[in-house]
Amino acid sequence: MHDHVEAAEEILDKEYKVLDKGFLRLVDYMGSDERIVNSARVSYRDSKAKRDNAGLIDYLVRNEHTSPLEQVVFTFHVKAPIFVARQWMRHRTSRINEVSGRYSLMREEFYVPCREDFKKQSITNKQGRSDEPVDDDIALSSLGGLDESYKTSYKIYNDMIKNDVSRELARITLPLSLYTEWYWQIDLNNLFHFIKLRSSGHAQKEIREYANVLLDIVKLVVPLATASFKRHILGGVMLSSEEVCEIRKVLDLTKLNLQDKSLNRLKEKLNL
Repeated sequence: MHDHVEAAEEILDKEYKVLDKGFLRLVDYMGSDERIVNSARVSYRDSKAKRDNAGLIDYLVRNEHTSPLEQVVFTFHVKAPIFVARQWMRHRTSRINEVSGRYSLMREEFYVPCREDFKKQSITNKQGRSDEPVDDDIALSSLGGLDESYKTSYKIYNDMIKNDVSRELARITLPLSLYTEWYWQIDLNNLFHFIKLRSSGHAQKEIREYANVLLDIVKLVVPLATASFKRHILGGVMLSSEEVCEIRKVLDLTKLNLQDKSLNRLKEKLNL
């Protein structure tokens, strides 16, 4: 039987605006929190709850039992600049169908960053920007240069199309800022992994905005799983064996405000 989640049904095909011209749409979904727990319980031939759904899902996420999460599948329609799409498609555990410039004429739609987005190159992060803004004259000059280059590249593209140059060749003049669209199907486990990586402060700001909207949408379909994901994955940290050893030396358990179950889990993690 198809899982019917009222909150999810209400947002099907709704456009969530991202960046200046992009969007995310939930096209379809299969499964829910209920599907996750039923999938987990079938492992021991029992569909009756021996613990509440939230507790079971929390256990699965906390202990990285991922196959029940893979029972939930999402299909999204995404519109984003090509440079975002190329980062997006490095996540290979999904199914993608993208608009083709060989078959279709590309629209004159380019990503234009805000003035506030122009930051200096980070010294500590070689692949990212810092929090330090560039001077106003540099930002304004850069915006003007982008606008001019967009108009020039699209004019060259359009002229080639008018002169009957093939679409597959004419498109090569178009920049990475051009907007593209694709359908994206992915299971919940791999979607959580995508959100974890792409909502991180190490990810580029533009793709972070998409990841944050994805999280808001996913929460409406699987609220229990999303709560556990935020608690254990987004809000958790991985420690090395050396770090664990140092924490053991200074940790005073009597000062911790944790319930017995949580305290026992912490002891187990730290081998106390």
